[in-house]
Amino acid sequence: MADTAQPVLFHALLRPHRSLSPQGFRVLMGVLAAVFSAIGLAFFSIGAWPVMGFCGFEVLLVWWCFRLNFRSLRRYETILLTDSELELRRVRADGTAERIAFQLYWLRLRLDESPGRSSRLVLSSHGREESVGAFLSPDERIDLARSLERALARQRGQAGAAG
Repeated sequence: MADTAQPVLFHALLRPHRSLSPQGFRVLMGVLAAVFSAIGLAFFSIGAWPVMGFCGFEVLLVWWCFRLNFRSLRRYETILLTDSELELRRVRADGTAERIAFQLYWLRLRLDESPGRSSRLVLSSHGREESVGAFLSPDERIDLARSLERALARQRGQAGAAG
């Protein structure tokens, strides 16, 4: 993290959206297991016993896909703006972290909006470009860009007044 003695001018914690809570996941899997069990038992009762195995496999496949999705939701990004730098910290789903520090004088913020494609929020400095908040919705990226632009303008105004 950045030097904690410096005042924090902007802080954002970005996480992927979760539309299904853990409790909702348990309910969904319970309903799916009950429905597929009923279907499997119906086919078993008429002599088509192999269908029961496929029903169980389908429930396991849905469970596995959701677990992969929940695993990817462990990732997050933190943006921290102080008087001396903007720090971007990424934590991936596997827990590995990456810290990228940008010098404020050279930092540029750009919102790429291409027709037919999702927008992209890009931080750039010294030839290095980093996309931020790729998992956010386009409206959330726009809000983040505006908030960060205002914070950078305030910081640059303070730096100009102090200098």
